[in-house]
Amino acid sequence: MKLVVVSAGLSVPSSTRLLGDRLAAAVGRAAEVDTQVVELRELAVEIAQNFTNGFPGRALAAAQEAVAAADGLIVVTPVFSASYSGLFKSFFDVLDPEALAGKPVLIAATGGSARHSLVLDHALRPLFAYLKAVVVPTGVYAASEDWGAEGLDGRIERAAGELAALMAGLSGAGSGEVPAGRAPRAARADAFSAVVPFEEQLAALRPTG
Repeated sequence: MKLVVVSAGLSVPSSTRLLGDRLAAAVGRAAEVDTQVVELRELAVEIAQNFTNGFPGRALAAAQEAVAAADGLIVVTPVFSASYSGLFKSFFDVLDPEALAGKPVLIAATGGSARHSLVLDHALRPLFAYLKAVVVPTGVYAASEDWGAEGLDGRIERAAGELAALMAGLSGAGSGEVPAGRAPRAARADAFSAVVPFEEQLAALRPTG
């Protein structure tokens, strides 16, 4: 399975990239994946040019193709003004609107204070819901004080496990394989074949006299 990490970190080194790397490593422990990282900082000029001329440059086009072909995504942004960064949003603005439809996505963000943690549910989750992605239940926010503190590792492992499970489930569905513990589609359909329609049940309750 192919995993793509989209990182909108601006500095080198970057805590945003570090969080993306740690999430990707955790997914790799839960499933066999081939990981590719897309650094938006390196694509900033081509993203801006795409807005003005309507055509992606070579590097941007390659990044767009990688995202569209991925079995799952990890997206990580620094928090600016209580939301995702402009660079982060701009990349998804120039992406094909249907590229993320049905695709598992793990959302994550970094910031200087825990007060910005709601960015996951107030900004990132609505964005990817609009793009028709399948957002995993657990998002990961890392404030400055979270690095090396108790709790971050557990959130990373839980979110990564959820993404790996979604990727494996959708990959198996596409190949015709049945995920472990789940009955084949025909068997699930047969389980409902004996259900009595509600109208017939009502008719059976009416007086016969």
